[in-house]
Amino acid sequence: MATTEPKKLPTLPVIENPTRRAAVKGGFATLGAAAFVAAVSPLRQAAKTATAAEFMQKHYAELTPEQKADVIARLEAEAAEKYGAEVTIADDRPIPGTKFVYAINLSVCNGNGKCVEACHKENNHDRATNQSYIRVLEMPKGTMDMEQGSTTYTGTVPKDDKFYLPVQCQQCDEPPCVDVCPVKATWKEDDGIVVVDYNWCIGCRYCEAACPYHARRFNWKAPEVPAEEINPDQSYLSNRVRPVGVVEKCTYCLHRTRRGKLPACLEACPTGARVFGNILDPESSIRWILENKRVYILKEELGTKPAFFYFFD
Repeated sequence: MATTEPKKLPTLPVIENPTRRAAVKGGFATLGAAAFVAAVSPLRQAAKTATAAEFMQKHYAELTPEQKADVIARLEAEAAEKYGAEVTIADDRPIPGTKFVYAINLSVCNGNGKCVEACHKENNHDRATNQSYIRVLEMPKGTMDMEQGSTTYTGTVPKDDKFYLPVQCQQCDEPPCVDVCPVKATWKEDDGIVVVDYNWCIGCRYCEAACPYHARRFNWKAPEVPAEEINPDQSYLSNRVRPVGVVEKCTYCLHRTRRGKLPACLEACPTGARVFGNILDPESSIRWILENKRVYILKEELGTKPAFFYFFD
């Protein structure tokens, strides 16, 4: 009688017993006292402001459905208390058979910055620092070397001798940011999106240093967003207001894209430069772009295998 192998349930890449205590102990042994104390110094500040429930919370992958519901209820209550906003936080999971990929047509991007503004509002970034997950580099024509670009350009765009290179998380298939996290607070999900458990991050910033695209941001202070400007439609691994002392990043707006919507930056683009979709769908626009255009990736020599492409018409 033939037997079939038991079906394996999908699991997230969490190290065994990934407690904060174990991580701190391991980091101390690996880096030396001075370096590790400096690296986790933001954690000391965060610990002062964290409630007991926050500090004792398990890693996202270890939470039971009941525990996850309790955590989300607590976060929604905190949003009401701290920001005066009634929000709904969902736990959006990857859609089976989906691998999200982004592409930008650099021939039509004109550096208007509407994508940056849309990200700022959609993802509940701190208003005072004008934070966003997207940087638009004004580049001299003839090179893809990011070091030659400027993010502080001014004047009328586009300029004749320039092109414009929007850069955000490349959702790498070999993400160095994930490899260096000492507590596995960041990981890559089945649909290709790299996420962060903001309640598990210890703020050491190793991931920020490891990212060759400068795509991660550190919350040096508690974000300030007026109640009337809070986007109430939130997700645990995405655009909920992140606490002070943690690193955050673009999630391809998973609170939208996992519900069948497009990323906010794409909807805001007035030139149609952005293309997004499921690369596993043979009828998708993104699939057509990759099959029919000469596409580029940034810093190919590093072997990070970005899921973010650029092309010219």
